[in-house]
Amino acid sequence: MARMGDRRQAVRALTPAERRTLVADKLGARHGGATRLDDLYALGLTYDQVMAEVSAGRWHRLGRRTIGLLGPGPSREASWAAAVWESGSGAVLDGASSLLMAGLRSWEESLVHVSVPRGTRTRPADGVRIHHQRRMGRTLTTDPPRSAPEVATLRAAGWASSDRQALTLVAMSVQQRLVPADRLLREWEAIQRHPRGALLSEAIPLVCDGAHALGELDFARVCRRRGLPEPSRQEVRHTSQGLVYLDVWFDRYGVHAEINGAQHYAGLGPVADARRRNDRTLASDLTLEIPVLGLLVDEAGFLAQVSQALRQRGWKGRGV
Repeated sequence: MARMGDRRQAVRALTPAERRTLVADKLGARHGGATRLDDLYALGLTYDQVMAEVSAGRWHRLGRRTIGLLGPGPSREASWAAAVWESGSGAVLDGASSLLMAGLRSWEESLVHVSVPRGTRTRPADGVRIHHQRRMGRTLTTDPPRSAPEVATLRAAGWASSDRQALTLVAMSVQQRLVPADRLLREWEAIQRHPRGALLSEAIPLVCDGAHALGELDFARVCRRRGLPEPSRQEVRHTSQGLVYLDVWFDRYGVHAEINGAQHYAGLGPVADARRRNDRTLASDLTLEIPVLGLLVDEAGFLAQVSQALRQRGWKGRGV
């Protein structure tokens, strides 16, 4: 107690400008400019000193426990921190918010998603959606804490506003290497219920195992159902890259469809795929690219393109 009294005495001797400099040096770079009231008190400030800065418009209340040091509009990082601190005991960032904190690119989320253990007393806040979890799953001791990527990915897919958004989040999390594919697959196999269980039962193996899981989709069966010719699959061809395997080959019409899993869009995958497509074009094949997840969200659109390609090469059927 004497130490805290000494600290407050020293801070009291500072001018308001010197106090603001002290706070900026010690706390300003953390959490995008957000700080807890308790951290300000631990630094030696009093409640009245903090409220004087708020009243003057230099600092801003972001909640009962949180002060924004940089401006009235909190940064994304400040919003994450405030959401966790204000939501209740045991709160962690979750879903897309956890993925964004982990580095997810090319994604915008208007809400901050926070999970708490079921039964926790919570305080609702604008822009924050609190999810009460019976099972919290693996969490990371970051600051603020967040759910592990495999947990966050599956929850983000469940909370997404559409199937397309759900699949996009799953695919991007694997493609951007936020979550190892094998860990995501294990997490999926361990959970018992999911709001998009039927969709993800098809999508997760495809995202995690790419072309090797294509049999689950059974492209030939899809073609038959839509009245298209039945293709050969995994045809071997000699190219400038040596022997390659063509996913779908309509040999009678010279039409080739490449079914690409998530791994085709990561790292140097697009480079090898471009070489492969160019080789087939030079051999006078007509090559179509079909993302494997595209067959889940837009089967009709992609099969219509296959149908058009076949007709351009002489097919007279009426499929699709």
